[in-house]
Amino acid sequence: MTKDRKIGVAVDFSRGSKLALKWAIDNLIDKGDTLYMIHIKPFVEDESRNLLWSTTGSPLIPLSEFREKEVAQKYDVELDPEVLNMLDTGCRQKHVTVVVKIYWGDARDKLCAAVGDLKLDCLVMGSRGLGTIQRVVLGSVTSHVMAAATCPVTIVKDPASHGF
Repeated sequence: MTKDRKIGVAVDFSRGSKLALKWAIDNLIDKGDTLYMIHIKPFVEDESRNLLWSTTGSPLIPLSEFREKEVAQKYDVELDPEVLNMLDTGCRQKHVTVVVKIYWGDARDKLCAAVGDLKLDCLVMGSRGLGTIQRVVLGSVTSHVMAAATCPVTIVKDPASHGF
């Protein structure tokens, strides 16, 4: 990959997504890259913001604005201090631009749409550590995105859920 890359990280504030974000900051992003934190919220039919941004998602939100309580409330996102700290540190140490994009709907479909909308060079996401049967019964966001995304997808597994 070349410099000035567009790297997406799917973040739902779970342990797995935090590990994926940390991995991307430690191992992937470099000076000049843009890190897109992609957050998917379930679609709630009666919310006006869902109607406004149902297909395109939110506007791009710079990290400096996203950390403001009013902005987070506008998009109904609970700020996670650990995630904000990782993003701040990564931005400062690696000299990257960090922006947030919020989508509403099914995570599988919206992550694949984000790849195209944002013209991502790659996507990093965490794994819940589901076993084979659970993946078949519950469905796996990671399996779907790996098969359908039009860019390379890196899945970061949680060592604790795999007995390491």
